[in-house]
Amino acid sequence: MKNRISQLFKNLIENKRAGLGIFITAGDPSLETSQKIFDSLPDFGADFIELGMPFSDPMADGPAIQASSLRALNQGMNLKKTLLMVKKFRKKNIKTPVILMGYYNPIYQYGVKRFITDSQNFGVDGFIIVDMPPEEDKEFVKYLKNTNMDLVKLLTPTTDEERLQKVLENSSGFLYYVSVTGITGTKKASIDEIKKSLDKIKIFTKLPIAVGFGISTQKQIKEISNVANAAVVGSHIVKIIENEYTNNKNKLFNVEKVLNEVRTLSSGLN
Repeated sequence: MKNRISQLFKNLIENKRAGLGIFITAGDPSLETSQKIFDSLPDFGADFIELGMPFSDPMADGPAIQASSLRALNQGMNLKKTLLMVKKFRKKNIKTPVILMGYYNPIYQYGVKRFITDSQNFGVDGFIIVDMPPEEDKEFVKYLKNTNMDLVKLLTPTTDEERLQKVLENSSGFLYYVSVTGITGTKKASIDEIKKSLDKIKIFTKLPIAVGFGISTQKQIKEISNVANAAVVGSHIVKIIENEYTNNKNKLFNVEKVLNEVRTLSSGLN
């Protein structure tokens, strides 16, 4: 059975357009506000959503996403509550793909088999496990293979041909190309460099490719939509959430401010 990720990229390719993925951290700045943003993202242009699983030591993430994890954890957020956010989302939306993104430690603590079973039951479509290399994914894949969920793997500018083939072994859904070396939200890559790397990757796989890390403007999204199947925006949106939370501690959080920026970004898609 094909899941929502496969269906989304099939539709995008047929319609000759790229998609927009939006990353938010589950429970940031509060569970209630985070759920409101999450539920509304598809109406404002998000084609798929990466829901960050808060973790105390997010090694690949820059200051903005690290801070968002801390805010969520301080609010009592955990993996079970993250999964319940997806379950609640699915009561209103059965179409938009949701990918859980984060680190292996919380999954291991939760129990891998239980985590995958609950994810399937609650409406998750795939996973991006940042610190799980191909050599260490056997236990996860063992439980995942009997589901219709995907394991989305990361590729970077330093991934060579031999490594690429190893990464592709258990990849499904799409590939996430990290456009810069280093942590999220700190640098930007040139579109020429991105295109060159993607052309090499496409020799070895037919999987769709989404490009993320360092993407924050409509112009970048427009450029990426000419060379990839999707663009992913994370730190930029998380920073808006942080600013709104910091500046309005005694007032109502303006969810529309976050969503309107997603709408602006989505209008850059080709």
